[in-house]
Amino acid sequence: MLTRFSALPAVLLSVLALAACDPAGPIEQTPDQDVAVPTPYLTPQTTVTAGGLQEREPDTCGAANYVSVLGQPAAQIQSLGISKPMRIVEWRGVEDQVYNPQRVVFRLDSRGNVYNIDCG
Repeated sequence: MLTRFSALPAVLLSVLALAACDPAGPIEQTPDQDVAVPTPYLTPQTTVTAGGLQEREPDTCGAANYVSVLGQPAAQIQSLGISKPMRIVEWRGVEDQVYNPQRVVFRLDSRGNVYNIDCG
């Protein structure tokens, strides 16, 4: 003979056991607890100037002087005759994180054309 067990008593027992863990009611906030109000992060405003350069304070390397090579092949950079520090960053190229505000940085796209000029 087969004995059948009902699952109903086991379920009720589980629910009652879990209900006993619930606190008596909602926890109220006491006046001595300070609640930090989150402040939104605002992205600093930038304006787009000639050639798509973003204006930053200040243009310490004179990147705006070289907008003539935007969209041009990287070989055109050498024709500018730049005597100050410069860096050419290839598409998805690796560069160190040493920041030099006097250095002009030319960034190349996947076709080898200059798509951005900035300081750093």
